[in-house]
Amino acid sequence: MSSSTASPRSPTDMYGDEIEEEVKIAPVEPVKAAVPLPKTKLPDLPIIEKNNWLIHMLFVNKDYDRCRQIIKEQLDSTDGMCEYAFYVQGMIQRSEALIQESLESFQAAAMLNPNSLENLKQVGRSLYLLGRHKAALDIYGEAAKLVPDDSELLHNQGVCLVYLRDYGKAEDCFKKALSFQKTEHSFSQLGKMHILKGDTDGALSIYKKAVEHFPENSELLSVLGLLYLQIGDTQKAFEHLGNAMTYDTENVKAIMGAGSIIQDHGDYDVALTKYRVAASVTPESHALWNNIGMCFFGKKKFVAAISCLKRAHYLAPFEWRICYNLGLAHLTMQQYASAFHFVSAAINLRPKFAPLFMLLGIALTHLEDPTNAKQAYDQAISIEPDNPITYLNYAIMLFNHGEKSNAAAQYGKFEMYQNKKKGSADPDVSSLVAKLGPILHLGS
Repeated sequence: MSSSTASPRSPTDMYGDEIEEEVKIAPVEPVKAAVPLPKTKLPDLPIIEKNNWLIHMLFVNKDYDRCRQIIKEQLDSTDGMCEYAFYVQGMIQRSEALIQESLESFQAAAMLNPNSLENLKQVGRSLYLLGRHKAALDIYGEAAKLVPDDSELLHNQGVCLVYLRDYGKAEDCFKKALSFQKTEHSFSQLGKMHILKGDTDGALSIYKKAVEHFPENSELLSVLGLLYLQIGDTQKAFEHLGNAMTYDTENVKAIMGAGSIIQDHGDYDVALTKYRVAASVTPESHALWNNIGMCFFGKKKFVAAISCLKRAHYLAPFEWRICYNLGLAHLTMQQYASAFHFVSAAINLRPKFAPLFMLLGIALTHLEDPTNAKQAYDQAISIEPDNPITYLNYAIMLFNHGEKSNAAAQYGKFEMYQNKKKGSADPDVSSLVAKLGPILHLGS
């Protein structure tokens, strides 16, 4: 009989399912509470930028007195380590025309953060305003190493180069600035550079492009109109000057340009209406009072003309055109000594302008100084030998002093150059010719 061993069996419940035995957990020792550290006060470290928001708010609200007070407190509490406080302090000083002080503030900000493009721009700007264009150019060059394609930096470099008369490099800078961003200022400066060089065609091309990009900019439109006026295209000039006044009714350049065109066409009352608007904006403009005076001269109100021209002369005593116009007005009023005074002053300022010597000859003739009058006429002819009016006045002077043969010679030259001129002659000139020609037996 074989024997067998019984295998151990797990306990079962009433349904015959096995019951899991309870797992016993080993006892765990309790964790002791940490001993609390003694309470100590943390050091009160200054936060350098904690008042930047307040400085900014006061600055944009233009509460400069309170802003300066907060800046001083901020710099004192941080031992002069707050960059933004120095920056805003420099902006306030510049707005108050304290340029040297603003330069020092921006330099302090740049020392705290030498990699800040804005700090370097402001240092350069202050140097530029101080007239230190070479130093400003060096600073802009350092800033350009950080951001080489910044259009504002390139524009500022170009402006400094214009003052240093390095027009080639300046033109390159302006063109690069415009290649990155089209701005009115870069177009304007590039055009002004061409005007300084005497390149009117180049300036016209630049301002045309500028007006294409900024068709509502009255400043660009007015300069373009004046350039067209300079080359004699009055139709396009008047068109652009009119557009400029459409966008800015008080644009003095446009008003003066349009008024001069109207004045040249003899519509003096309309021109005076235009000038009245300009006078309310710039009452101390010598060019404006000169034009107003010549409008009254054209209306044959000579006393009013001289009064306005005297005011223009007071505002700009070294402007030769005003002296010329005053001499002409005094000659018309038969005040020959005053005419001689102003014409002589104009000659000292503009010795290569032939009509001035002609007016001097007329004044000296009436002052009974024929010898010096002849020298004045000869000088006028040597400067401008193809001006027929000079020969006519010279012939009249010689005839009145009994030099009939010399007068006939000068009258012959008058006829020769007058026939070469296009257009109808002035009525006063035609009247003189009708009287003098038969007397000299040279035909009517």
